[in-house]
Amino acid sequence: MNIYDEVAEFYENYHGKKCVYGKSAEGRDLFAMFTGEEGKSVGISQYAIHAREWITALIALEHIRRKTHCGVWILPLTNPDGALLATEGIDSVKSVWRREMLSRINAENDFSLWKASADAVDLNVNFDARWGTGRCNVSRPSAENYIGVRPFCVPESKALRDFTLSVRPKFTLSWHTKGEEIYWRFHQPIFRKNRDRKLAALLAAQCGYALKETPYSAGGYKDWCVEKLKIPAFTIEAGSDLLSHPIGRESLELLCGTVGDTLREFTKGF
Repeated sequence: MNIYDEVAEFYENYHGKKCVYGKSAEGRDLFAMFTGEEGKSVGISQYAIHAREWITALIALEHIRRKTHCGVWILPLTNPDGALLATEGIDSVKSVWRREMLSRINAENDFSLWKASADAVDLNVNFDARWGTGRCNVSRPSAENYIGVRPFCVPESKALRDFTLSVRPKFTLSWHTKGEEIYWRFHQPIFRKNRDRKLAALLAAQCGYALKETPYSAGGYKDWCVEKLKIPAFTIEAGSDLLSHPIGRESLELLCGTVGDTLREFTKGF
């Protein structure tokens, strides 16, 4: 069973509150499942926005199983087309013109290190937060770092934006691989910087990861949440740098042993 079908089956069997919050470029469902108590503070935890980091979708399912203290919407597979491209290859792409475009960009048949969507846009640099100013940004379709023609120009980032605005979360978490680091800073003024750093320290205490700043990044979901929504937002890079991209299922138990309880424990404070 491929990663999309696995998440879809979990969604179908999930008895809690849930919704399809949008469609990918290739028409695949974007799933959201709610866990924890309603009526309390609500957060959003999103996973697998980068294709080759699809293993985080399985961490999401584990987080749902372990539940949370406050209410959290969990979005396990933000980039389903990209995840399938990375795991199943070019045959997973339905559109003929997309297959041709992607094959031109990626000269080899191996897409396992692909980060972008099926439109060759890196979703995590397509948000309206100092868009296009990141040090590694590129201005043409690519396996990674392509900012797109404008913020929210692809359906996956637009759907995540619209869902976030509808939920009005108190915090957001974005799960990536790898490096055992937590990014929390994005040009906050001093009073929000102090608030967010305290929460980042609580998050770090749960998994033992180091806090880091990203002075040269821009256009990420975390960045947008911090700058435009003015809420605490964190990017968690799960897994040791000793692991190689793409991290596979054989490392899932190891990852969950480190971060499996992180979301549940972090939400005690909300």
